[in-house]
Amino acid sequence: MAKVLVTGMSGTGKSTALEVLAARGHRTVDTDTDEWSHWVTAPDGSPDWVWREDAMAALLDGHREGSLFVAGCKSNQGRFYARFDHVVLLSAPAGVMLARIAARTNNPFGKRPEEREAILSDLALVEPLLRATATHEIDASAPLDRVVRQLEALTQRVAPVRPGMDRGNATKAS
Repeated sequence: MAKVLVTGMSGTGKSTALEVLAARGHRTVDTDTDEWSHWVTAPDGSPDWVWREDAMAALLDGHREGSLFVAGCKSNQGRFYARFDHVVLLSAPAGVMLARIAARTNNPFGKRPEEREAILSDLALVEPLLRATATHEIDASAPLDRVVRQLEALTQRVAPVRPGMDRGNATKAS
């Protein structure tokens, strides 16, 4: 009954990995939808796409059977780290991420120059925060099947999240 958070920058393959995991019979939730996330105004006045905390709490409280893979990268996700068995950072070089974003057809984010600049900024500023709070890191530039096998292997090793992982609003990325 493992609960795995799959996080990382745009273009690392979170949604693609979840599609394969779902096809293999795992329960998956991609939090980049209105059902799981909503816009709020951050303290600095900027818009912030965050998890609906009541919905996320209900999801995690209600999960009782099989493995659950949740994907996303939100500024409030750290509030839930202790409720996951594993927090996995998918990482890839900037060139790989930008090439994937340019080629994808299921998500328009990252097509405009200013969005690509924001992605590179998040890679420099946010990914190190994610790395510091993750329990595992997977090289997402590897073949998709290898990435998915590594994620599935974690469900066989249910272990408590490291102490001190709940870092609150430690991240901000798409």
